[in-house]
Amino acid sequence: MEPDTLLHVANFSTLFMCMVLKFPQIFVLIRAKSTSGVSLNSLLLELTGFIVFVTYQMYYDYPPPTYLEYPILIAQDVILLLLILHYNGSLRQSLIYASLFVGGWRLLTMEKWIIDLAMSLCTFISAASKLAQLQCLWRSKDAGQVSALSWAMATYTCLARIYTTTVTTGDMQILVRFIAMTLLNMWVLLTVIYYQRHSSRSKKED
Repeated sequence: MEPDTLLHVANFSTLFMCMVLKFPQIFVLIRAKSTSGVSLNSLLLELTGFIVFVTYQMYYDYPPPTYLEYPILIAQDVILLLLILHYNGSLRQSLIYASLFVGGWRLLTMEKWIIDLAMSLCTFISAASKLAQLQCLWRSKDAGQVSALSWAMATYTCLARIYTTTVTTGDMQILVRFIAMTLLNMWVLLTVIYYQRHSSRSKKED
């Protein structure tokens, strides 16, 4: 396959995947009306990382196809956040979170050094979001309301972005971020599958 064709396939498959990436998780929460195993802290950190990442890409005029999925992911994360707050009985806190995220986004675009510093921390923020989800799973030993499909799709999109970043911008900060996210997404995915299978075996024995 020609490099240009492969790049287009990677870009558009990632965009398509991200358009529905959080849907399985959203549907699981709506059906169960429970947030068991789903980490609120993980979601907040992920949302922060997404906002920093897309703002950095736009600030430096990177090609839109390399980050077009992030506004879609942010919108889906906002829906997930509202669902988690609703099922936890703390929907009023959404106004506080909205103020913090909008204010933080405005701060990022005020000075070049601010966005550069935020981007240098972005990998750690995003990594912390995965670790928070892992911690939640380890503590609860319950992955019943966590969608393995969403984590599998997230792993694929990060793998695809390793390739698109390498052949387009070559930005090492972004490349390191995607490599780290691929490994951590895969770790979460395997942990979810393990606990779901363990839960299924326990139910059969009962």
